[in-house]
Amino acid sequence: MRRKVLSTSLMILLLGTTILGCSSGDSTAGVTDKGTPSGSTEATTYPIQTDKTLTYWGEINGNLIGVKNSHSEIPFFQKWQEKTGVPLKFTAPPTGQVRESFNVMLASGDLPDMLEYNFIGDFPGGPEKAINDGYILKLNDLIDQYAPNLKKYLQENPDIDKMVKTDSGSYYVFPFVRGDEYLRVFQGPIIRKDWLDELGLPVPETIDEWTTTLRAFKEKKGAAAPFSVVSKPRFFNDSGNGAFLGAFGVNRGFYQEDGQVKFGPAEEGFKEYLTLFQEWYKEGLIDKNISTADTKSVDGNLASGATGASVGNAGGGIGKWQPLVEANDPDAVLVAAPYPVLNKGDIPKFGQLNQGYASEGTVAITTAAKDPELAVRMLDYGYSEEGHMFFNFGEEGVSYNMEDGYPKFTDLLLKNPDKLAPAQAISLYARSSYNGPFVQDKRYAEQFFALQTQRDAIDVWKNTDAAKYSLPSITPTPEESSEYATIMNDINTLVDEMTIKIILGNESVDQFESYVAKMKSLHLDRAIEIQTAALERFNNR
Repeated sequence: MRRKVLSTSLMILLLGTTILGCSSGDSTAGVTDKGTPSGSTEATTYPIQTDKTLTYWGEINGNLIGVKNSHSEIPFFQKWQEKTGVPLKFTAPPTGQVRESFNVMLASGDLPDMLEYNFIGDFPGGPEKAINDGYILKLNDLIDQYAPNLKKYLQENPDIDKMVKTDSGSYYVFPFVRGDEYLRVFQGPIIRKDWLDELGLPVPETIDEWTTTLRAFKEKKGAAAPFSVVSKPRFFNDSGNGAFLGAFGVNRGFYQEDGQVKFGPAEEGFKEYLTLFQEWYKEGLIDKNISTADTKSVDGNLASGATGASVGNAGGGIGKWQPLVEANDPDAVLVAAPYPVLNKGDIPKFGQLNQGYASEGTVAITTAAKDPELAVRMLDYGYSEEGHMFFNFGEEGVSYNMEDGYPKFTDLLLKNPDKLAPAQAISLYARSSYNGPFVQDKRYAEQFFALQTQRDAIDVWKNTDAAKYSLPSITPTPEESSEYATIMNDINTLVDEMTIKIILGNESVDQFESYVAKMKSLHLDRAIEIQTAALERFNNR
């Protein structure tokens, strides 16, 4: 089967030489962009006149599970075809089985024209290997000649351009880009402000203030689980205890400091964090079921008043939990708390911060594509002015109206007559509430966050030094990838084991050094070497 894919790839690459040398009758000539090797780019007039149907493989957004059964039933995807002029035949993997379905498809050799997939996070060996193995096309020439909108955006945003190609300079997808810093921060500590006011306490900033606050919640508000977070499916994840790590100068994975790549769980600050959480757990300040808490249990704790503080998103945290706590206590108010520090006035070293380029929701063109040029022209629509508005806000007059130059979502989305939540309704008519091949617009979020407390949360959580210390979207080479994956699978399992055992008090904090020694025996130093080399290659792009 693999031979079939590679043969198809070879044929298309040979045909591509002819295709790329011709003009399309569906386009108009474009202007020359400075620095373009070929000297010209063809602009496309939409809708494109074509009798070809392209195939598209991608997951249906989780917001629409139970709302629509297929892409063809979703207004956005219907209108996308109409606006670009390109008919699409969609295939969606079963919910929760994206990676498994993707692997089965690759093994079968029956590839669609376009693949929506995370090639950095979910493809072993990364995008360069996907190109080398003959699954997806290197897009440099195609973008250069037939994607003037994306090309212009990347030329004007060199920081994003650096992220969306491989170490060797290969473009491999039409990217999802968070177009404003406001969109890159969306998660952090959340706390009951009404309880703080009643107890005469400030919103906690330091670890000591957090300890005082959680004690007061337990002793004076009767909270059985003062602090509770989602710990499943993986105990040590983004939305949980990791929010407190930055106070001790580390994070949950790799980061850079003073020109060196470090692994947080092997640093001394991680031991200090474990000491704190073990003390909190012993004192009953943390949910006694912390190691098994899932979304349902945390929702229930907050709704009942058993929990007064957690970690979550502005949308899926404050937006979801506020009505739950209000139902039990009409005066309840949830607000963001800053990422904790040790000393008042310090800036948190770490916090949640995503890169401007997000590898989810990106679209590659496969080596089996019947007409790569047509696929490129179609995907480039998302980066045009019209496409930008469509992807972010949907159709004017239906899902949004322009008011004084501002695209305002209609009640169809924000007060849906079928009682759909805004995230669900937006997902029906646009893609701004999740991802896709386009540049996300800040103005979507300003409306999606209906509560002032949600909008304020972003400003609170973004005040960190995370950009200085976080690693960019670096990738091991295809050769390094399997070695790195094996090492980190074993080390991450060990870190989870260490974290749970020490926090629950099943092991002494004094065991921390022995765990670090085990990490080193599992070749942590080699993993750091691989990350360091990848960072150096990224910096040289």
